[in-house]
Amino acid sequence: MEAESYRKLCLKQQSELRKLMKDPNQHIEAMQLFFSQHAMLHSAIMAGTEPWSFEDEVLDDLSGAEIRRVPKNQDHSVAWNIWHIARIEDVAMNLLVAGSPQVFIQDKWLERLQINVRDTGNAMSPKGVEELSASIDIEGLREYRVAVGRRTRSIVAELQPEELRSKVEPPRLQRVLDEGAVVEAAKGLTEYWGRRDIVGLLLMPASRHMLVHLNECLKIKRKR
Repeated sequence: MEAESYRKLCLKQQSELRKLMKDPNQHIEAMQLFFSQHAMLHSAIMAGTEPWSFEDEVLDDLSGAEIRRVPKNQDHSVAWNIWHIARIEDVAMNLLVAGSPQVFIQDKWLERLQINVRDTGNAMSPKGVEELSASIDIEGLREYRVAVGRRTRSIVAELQPEELRSKVEPPRLQRVLDEGAVVEAAKGLTEYWGRRDIVGLLLMPASRHMLVHLNECLKIKRKR
């Protein structure tokens, strides 16, 4: 199957995943499809279960300069997009779903990525996007995303059907702000998360959100 066919398959499966997630009688099928989608939206080395990876398709033949570049009339670089989806997944799955430490903090990724930014990148200024894109360690960024993806799979594998309809506990939302994972200017993001149940978090931060930003990466790539 060609890359474009796989990308269209991902889009098609999003609707099916939403349907399955909302039916408690199809928990096993929903989890199987979630893990398949999740693997395709990460680098192949993260799970090693799927024949195609959207991330690898976009990034593997780009130079470091191309990954860091913010094209004219675009708001972000490929590097920023990968950073953003990794941080969103880390924060949402660990702090909100599991109530566990962020991979970013637990494994000291701030220092390893050679940056001074710890939030998700929401509400980041154009200058901030350019500075992050220029300074972040690209190899480390991809390694961080693999670590986040593997932690997500461990968390989701432990979820029981009855847990999927529960809302995020308010102290967990406050912890996101206390740890600086979301800046004050982007506080609306935590309010959005607070209105969602666990199904909503699995459908957006851990799947569709990644698809949206990988599509943005593909658009940037095509502007080479």
